[in-house]
Amino acid sequence: MIPGFSQLAYITRLNRLNLWTLEERRNSTDLIELFKIYKGLSGIKIESMFEPSTDSRTRGHSLKLMKHRSRLDLRKYFFSERVVNRWNELDEDTVSATSVNMFKSRLQRLRQLKTSFYTDT
Repeated sequence: MIPGFSQLAYITRLNRLNLWTLEERRNSTDLIELFKIYKGLSGIKIESMFEPSTDSRTRGHSLKLMKHRSRLDLRKYFFSERVVNRWNELDEDTVSATSVNMFKSRLQRLRQLKTSFYTDT
């Protein structure tokens, strides 16, 4: 432990060290994994887990995914369900990144602009 940090609250320590919370890291990792699936960098085909949105509204980006209604809480917490809302909230610039590193840096930029983006609501 860093001297003087043991008495500080968790959030205060994270802020002073400029680190993300566990929840933010999980959400970021989910988005990065979905980006890899979308770009074909993963062994998983996007069609097997996600369905593109058929909504004709143009607000946001053009790669939105359909959110399925979950009757059971168990299904609500699956990767394929929990990541859809955050993915659909991303901007066109972030989603259209050409590499994983570019996507990560654009997620970092979004985090700095919108601190509550990664927290569940």
